[in-house]
Amino acid sequence: MTEHPRVEIYTKDNCPYCEKAKDLFDEKGVEYETYNVTGDDDLFEEMVERANGRKTAPEVFVDDELVGGFDDTKALDETGELDEKLNLAVADGGEEESSPEHRRLIVSGSGIAGLTAAIYAARANNDPLVLQGDEPGGQLTLTTDVENYPGFPDGISGPDLINNMQEQAERFGAEVKNGIVEDVDDDSRPFRVELSNGDVYTTDALIAASGASARTLSIPGEDELMGYGVSTCATCDGAFFRGEEMVVVGGGDAAFEEATFLTKFAEKVYLVHRREEFRAEDYWEERVQKKVDEGEIEIMKNTEVTEIHGTPEEGVDDVTMVRHPEGYPSEKPDDPETETFDFDAGAVFLAIGHTPNTGYLEDTDVELDAEGYIRTHGGKGGGQTETDVPGIFGAGDVVDFHYQQAVTAAGMGCKAAIDADEYLETADVGGTSTAQEGVTASDD
Repeated sequence: MTEHPRVEIYTKDNCPYCEKAKDLFDEKGVEYETYNVTGDDDLFEEMVERANGRKTAPEVFVDDELVGGFDDTKALDETGELDEKLNLAVADGGEEESSPEHRRLIVSGSGIAGLTAAIYAARANNDPLVLQGDEPGGQLTLTTDVENYPGFPDGISGPDLINNMQEQAERFGAEVKNGIVEDVDDDSRPFRVELSNGDVYTTDALIAASGASARTLSIPGEDELMGYGVSTCATCDGAFFRGEEMVVVGGGDAAFEEATFLTKFAEKVYLVHRREEFRAEDYWEERVQKKVDEGEIEIMKNTEVTEIHGTPEEGVDDVTMVRHPEGYPSEKPDDPETETFDFDAGAVFLAIGHTPNTGYLEDTDVELDAEGYIRTHGGKGGGQTETDVPGIFGAGDVVDFHYQQAVTAAGMGCKAAIDADEYLETADVGGTSTAQEGVTASDD
């Protein structure tokens, strides 16, 4: 019996990436010890010391060696290095690689669009394989409260909603696996799908529902201090900077939600936006305004963060900002009205939008716009999930740059599954479908 090394994971309450890290090891069948630092100052200080000053969760150790956070662990997994560390690397005694596994339908992405597609596809007996992608569960796993999803009058947390949907998809027969699609060969039939860890599948149809990843500012100090006071997840890391003055960058719903959430921990939250007008819903503007009235949030309009100062040892010290009365100040460095100043802050949270995860389609005939969003069309009744490649469909945030709501993503996932089922029925790809029983537009 192979002996695995000791795995330790520092976690905290309400930490979606902590759950993702544990799921990764669960899938490998590797046991681990967890230490919850919530409310335990000594354990928190121990984590920070062992993690070389990083104040973010989770932190993963293998045989006392720091692996890092979930992204670091995931990256090692994709290269195969994690399996080597866990003594899982040798599986077949060096035998020649077998033929790729074939699946009738593959769903790339496990957010709300991908899981909805999986539910409908599984009910249609299309044997869907869901590949979880860069961020298992998608962006909703980072959302503390989903209050506008129909059917939940008291709201529901993002992780709970995603977990429920995955259980539902698996109950109908969908298989959910860890994996990131790296390349799709659309010249072959069936399609050849290669993952970043080297695994290869073939499939008769593909639903691209791989979501989007958080944008960063690409400014000095950002990369060096990511995890040391710079973060894209307030839910994950906010509590680690209790008592600090915090900066939230952004002007949409996500920024307003993060700013509101961080008032639980911050001395004060400064919401920084590069122009005068916000994009947030009235609901969030009202919640933030209440916090402004209570002195917990200050809004800084027409302002941008241009540099973050500090060290991994000491964290964030302050930031450099620029301000112009007409907005977009970084584009007007020589304007006499542009003001540059330093601003004390102990943490910076970025909520400035997302970039669609469609790099694996760049070498296909699927049309992408300048931002990387999939251009879709067709569909009976205007479904708009078909791409320029028959058999490849798009759903969720890889397509939608306008609505970007959980309920619209779910709707698109449903439509993509129906469109894929109709394609599989009419295309010469073999297999059977029970679409009329399992997937209908009137199904409820």
